[in-house]
Amino acid sequence: MQGHQRIYLSPPHIGQEEQQWVNRAFETNWIAPLGPNVDVFEQDIARYVGTHGALALSSGTAALHLALRLLDVGPGDSIFCSTLTFVASVNPILYQGAEPVFIDSEPATWNMSPKALARALIVANRQGKLPKAVIVVNLYGQSSDLDPIVELCDAYNVPIIEDAAESLGATYKGKGSGTIGQFGIYSFNGNKIITTSGGGMLVSDDLAALEKARFWATQARDQAVHYEHSEVGYNYRMSNVLAGIGIGQLRALPSRIEDRRAIFNKYVQELGSLEGFNFMPEASFGMSTRWLTALTVDPQRAEITAAAIIQKLSDVNIESRPVWKPMHLQPLFKNCLYIPHTESLSVSDQLFEHGLCLPSGSSLTEHEQERVISVIKSLVYGGLAHESA
Repeated sequence: MQGHQRIYLSPPHIGQEEQQWVNRAFETNWIAPLGPNVDVFEQDIARYVGTHGALALSSGTAALHLALRLLDVGPGDSIFCSTLTFVASVNPILYQGAEPVFIDSEPATWNMSPKALARALIVANRQGKLPKAVIVVNLYGQSSDLDPIVELCDAYNVPIIEDAAESLGATYKGKGSGTIGQFGIYSFNGNKIITTSGGGMLVSDDLAALEKARFWATQARDQAVHYEHSEVGYNYRMSNVLAGIGIGQLRALPSRIEDRRAIFNKYVQELGSLEGFNFMPEASFGMSTRWLTALTVDPQRAEITAAAIIQKLSDVNIESRPVWKPMHLQPLFKNCLYIPHTESLSVSDQLFEHGLCLPSGSSLTEHEQERVISVIKSLVYGGLAHESA
């Protein structure tokens, strides 16, 4: 079984146009951070998602860190954040010396629960300690249900940061994921729907704020012939070479979304009728990119666990992963407050216990996907006789 070529969860998918832009960087000797490719990439992203401006950075984490600093987050502040996410959504809160408060998911989108957020805001307001911001994470290529979240945050005058690291290209009621909060962030890590190998983007309609973030991201160098610094800065800017990759990748994004949605639909067609298998729902308010195909497996009905499927796929050289382990279950955040969907139901705990993500890369071949499907079907029905098909 180990003789099969490895199938990855979400590998990079590079085309021809990226190389042309990278070559241009070499031909013009724009190798260091900044340069014309960075300018074009920022303009292209802003135009694609529908914001007034964009700032290319070294990572999505850097973008989130700068967004928190723009909102003057500091020691003693609290930040409400989706619990079902990757730790990069939360670490920048700690960079600023603030305290995270984790908000559960809702069943309909797997994203932030407006019910839980409402309860958390009521308690925080009563205690005189409203959060400095709310970080809403848009998981697995789908936007959160933002209208009720915006309404709640507006009522308490709390700004929203959209962590759209996993949802570039998704929509919410006709608007681009990441464009509804005061700030939005994207990631171009190697596993994302488009990649610059490593990189991120901060977007906003507040151009003055983006200019301040641009200043901080380039070591906060003051205007002077010599090197003059009056504020703390960071080495957070994207290189001109990587921005060239991003330009080409962005132009392929519509086809990448189409490919991933087709892969998701194939999994649903082949596995959706299996007892106890339930795929992540697509909310009616917009379009998901299906960055990853995510599902839950009810062990009582399926007579198998998500963990057993992940292990069996690994045994035959196929990468899959559990759904994100909620932040409130992480040792790093064991003392942080957590607000579940309802007082008797923690949706994120259930998703973590029963969820998994299947290989979903836009370069996944039909034969490779059939291998994945065959392993799962064989495991459900008993034996692995058909895996080599």
